[in-house]
Amino acid sequence: MAPYAACLAHLDDANRAAYLATLSPGADIDHRGTSITTKLLDALLAPLRDTSGRPHLGVARFDRATFTSDARFDGATFTSDAWFYKVTFTSDASFDGATFTSDARFDGATFTSDASFDGATFTSDAWFNGATFTSDAWFNGATFTSDAWFYGATFTSDASFYRATFTSDARFNGATFTSNASFYKVTFTSDAWFYGATFTSNAQFNEVTFTSDASFYRATFTSNAQFNEARFEGLSRLGPLVCGGSVVLDGAVFQKPLTVEVAARQVTCVRTQWVSTASLHLRYAGLDLRDAVFEYPVLVATRPEPFPRRAGETLPETVFGDADPTVRLRSMAGVDASHLALHDVDLSRCRFAGAVHLDQLRVDGWCTFGTTHSGWHRRFPWRWSQRNTLAEEHHWRVRTARASGRTADARGWTQPPHDAPELKPAAVAALYRQLRKSLEDGKNEPDAADMYYGECEMRRHDPRRPYGERALLTGYWAVSGYGLRAARALAWLLAAMAVTVAVMVLWGLPADDSKPETTGRQVRTGQDLRLVTDTPDPRNPTGPPHERVTSERFEKSLRVVINSVVFRSSGQELTTTGTYAEMASRLTEPVLLGLAALAIRSRVKR
Repeated sequence: MAPYAACLAHLDDANRAAYLATLSPGADIDHRGTSITTKLLDALLAPLRDTSGRPHLGVARFDRATFTSDARFDGATFTSDAWFYKVTFTSDASFDGATFTSDARFDGATFTSDASFDGATFTSDAWFNGATFTSDAWFNGATFTSDAWFYGATFTSDASFYRATFTSDARFNGATFTSNASFYKVTFTSDAWFYGATFTSNAQFNEVTFTSDASFYRATFTSNAQFNEARFEGLSRLGPLVCGGSVVLDGAVFQKPLTVEVAARQVTCVRTQWVSTASLHLRYAGLDLRDAVFEYPVLVATRPEPFPRRAGETLPETVFGDADPTVRLRSMAGVDASHLALHDVDLSRCRFAGAVHLDQLRVDGWCTFGTTHSGWHRRFPWRWSQRNTLAEEHHWRVRTARASGRTADARGWTQPPHDAPELKPAAVAALYRQLRKSLEDGKNEPDAADMYYGECEMRRHDPRRPYGERALLTGYWAVSGYGLRAARALAWLLAAMAVTVAVMVLWGLPADDSKPETTGRQVRTGQDLRLVTDTPDPRNPTGPPHERVTSERFEKSLRVVINSVVFRSSGQELTTTGTYAEMASRLTEPVLLGLAALAIRSRVKR
């Protein structure tokens, strides 16, 4: 059979008919190196069709054959090895509904037009190592019950594995997908390997189920990698991988302890469920954790160094240029933060509104918050103190300024996104209060002090609070920045001391120091002599004010004021005005000194 089977295309009609007459369903065929047209293939498959009308082949050898027009093996059954090694399909190749009960070898095959394996069943190993698909490749609904090998395969157009099932190992190591790769609703019941795979367009693993391990080690995604509602039941490590777009894990479920290592522009974990512990080591990413569920402790950290590729090498990250690798947390809305820990994460634009148990959030390492805008301004306050702030306060200030028509006051504050909720000052104050508790528990007193400042600011601007409370907070803010601005308290202290010294010099010190006087009456001999010593009342100074300003009076006044600051009496004789001025000084100035000390303490407390 082999000699003129290989030359089937060159046989005359009589010899070809004689050869085809020898074939029956289940027969072995050998057409290696043959050039086959659609007409010739139809003639070859006709005697191989069983009573159901479907081709039934035994050993099928098409190694290095060339199909010059459409090749259709729809519904065919290969009961023994099917060899399509280095076959070239110059037109459409269709194996829809085909069944391969033994090995299917498509290693090195070239599909220059559409390749369709929709509904195909591979009950033994399926080999597509080094295969090239230059047009669409369809494996929708295909079933691989043994190993599926796609080592080094190249997909230059769309590749779709919609609802495919891999019950044994699926190996796409080193595969290249230059167009969209869709694994929508695929089920991998054994290991899925994408080691070193390259996806230059969107890669969709939406609703995929990984019941065993899945390896994306050293995989590269130049566009988006989507894992919407995927289930990772056996995965223990995702990555390290590099993604030039977004890694979407929305609605995904991770069942086992997991380490995620991803360098990407965006990572979204909206409604993602972490059933066990996890560590997310990310680079460059803007992270969205809205409505994520953490049942066990989860760490989100910035990876300071690139991920290793092999000994002495790292994964290339040229797609990110000179961007800052710090992770930027975007939102924690709807998150129970009691199991969440953040390390070296940028929180300057993070929206905490809607999260619960923020007081139990762990903030470690160099986590940065947003800050107030600096510089001088025309409106009061003319200069904002530099402090850590939440994005919600920025959004509130912008909206408040716009509502009141003072658009200039919105400059320097972060504009709220269109989907950011509009919060009342009381709600923002609650966020500050919970984060203050979290930072205090982490022994981060300086940043906790800024959270307390923000809380007081929101309480001061809350119109639903009693007027007296807001007035008290306003005074507290003006005098010492809620006990957190040492320079402000010291400035008020120096001003109060200057005023007190001036009062003492001009009116508080008497004109002269009073001298004791002894008085008595003359008595006769034998009578007792009675003398009375008294100090006359101090005399108020007289004369023009400039004549009262002398170095001696200034020194005495300064001594009185300094003693008042430390809550002591100087013992200096004073006029009535000076006495009341000293009493006021002894009441207010030690308080200002204490507020300054409190502010310094809040910045250096361990």
